[in-house]
Amino acid sequence: MGLRWPAISVGQPVRDYLLTLCVTAAVTYLLTGPVRKFAIATGAMPEIRARDVHREPTPRLGGIAMFFGLCAGLLVADHLQNLNSVFEQSNEPRALLSGAVLIWIIGVLDDKFEIDALIKLGGQMIAAGVMVMQGLTILWIPVPGVGTVSLTSWQGTLLTVALVVVTINAVNFVDGLDGLAAGMVCIAAAAFFLYSYRIWFGYMIEAAAPATLFTAILMGMCLGFLPHNMHPARIFMGDSGSMLIGLVLAAAAISVTGQVDPDALKIFEGSTRQATHAALPVFIPLLLPLTIIAIPVADLVLAIVRRTWSGKSPFAADRGHLHHRLLEIGHSHSRAVLIMYFWSALIAFGVVAYSVHSASMWIVLLIVALSAVGLVLLLLPRFTPRAPRWAEAFVPPRYRRSKIQPETVPTLSYEPEASDEEPEEEPEERTPVPAGVNGATAIGPRSRFPDRRKAGTRG
Repeated sequence: MGLRWPAISVGQPVRDYLLTLCVTAAVTYLLTGPVRKFAIATGAMPEIRARDVHREPTPRLGGIAMFFGLCAGLLVADHLQNLNSVFEQSNEPRALLSGAVLIWIIGVLDDKFEIDALIKLGGQMIAAGVMVMQGLTILWIPVPGVGTVSLTSWQGTLLTVALVVVTINAVNFVDGLDGLAAGMVCIAAAAFFLYSYRIWFGYMIEAAAPATLFTAILMGMCLGFLPHNMHPARIFMGDSGSMLIGLVLAAAAISVTGQVDPDALKIFEGSTRQATHAALPVFIPLLLPLTIIAIPVADLVLAIVRRTWSGKSPFAADRGHLHHRLLEIGHSHSRAVLIMYFWSALIAFGVVAYSVHSASMWIVLLIVALSAVGLVLLLLPRFTPRAPRWAEAFVPPRYRRSKIQPETVPTLSYEPEASDEEPEEEPEERTPVPAGVNGATAIGPRSRFPDRRKAGTRG
């Protein structure tokens, strides 16, 4: 018999979280427009680079609006009766805000002035160190078959800093298509919220309360920014936004993984075999931060191997990321983003569903079936679904059935007359000048590289 989570009554806490999410989303959404004008006025709108897929220069600095949305969410939660205890009994919200201020300032400076890669890496480590000093650190880790392993101060600090740096750069790696990073992080935060909410109100473990609040605010930040960032994007979040949401995601992961004691769940009762089997669903979602960023981390590892294998720097930007590959095999911009959404949701919510009831075979079968559907979508890049007649008014024109076949226009051939003039030389192909960072790594340098776009790829 697998582990069954206790039932949760939906009441005032859910409404408080919903209010916090809505306020965060509203503030982020309303501020993104003025921030866009500010970015254009200050020149934070670099030229098109070889690896970019957008066609026109687009302003950055969207992270400014996201940061103020984070501040608004924390402020509202501090004044709500059911969430105020998070601030009174824990210093983690203040630790998150301190680290977010540092990483946000570094991101804004990089979006405008393109600071050095080592400075960004050092800033990420300093932001993680500030959170550790204020109590947001990993105290212990669960090990299957062993139990809870306590960490020393240095071990916890190193593990916390490593998790923050990896998460920030993993999120920044997928920030290469319109709406991709914000959507994937929002999906991850939603799955994370469900898990941490069950731990807090299901088992009454207050150590999971900060992670629940962080994920609710993170969803609001992403949802408020997405309407401005969906294809075709009117503004990019830039490093000021990608590093910020990566930090918030890492903070939630550190809080629920390193602060919640698995022994408090009372699953280690009975024989050793029964305890190990019962603990399996708990160990998996405690590593949920690694599963919800599985695709960005896989992209990060593949990029490092690819670049070092070709003799380049591991942080040299290129067009070999997973989302670039989807475009090259024929997927449209929107479909590539939706495919990445699909796989992120399948991994994140699949792990959460398995943690709820590991003995149900239908969960495994459903995940396998959805994985097969995802593989089929990957193999059909040029398949365009057609909406039924009654729904054509509600879908974009490309999904409507063509009613009138366009007439075929004959192509006129023209052969120039022979002349004694020498033919003009073809203009030399110009190489785009790289500028800024969007969709590479949060610590990657600016370097020149050839354009790897193939015929038919949208640029």
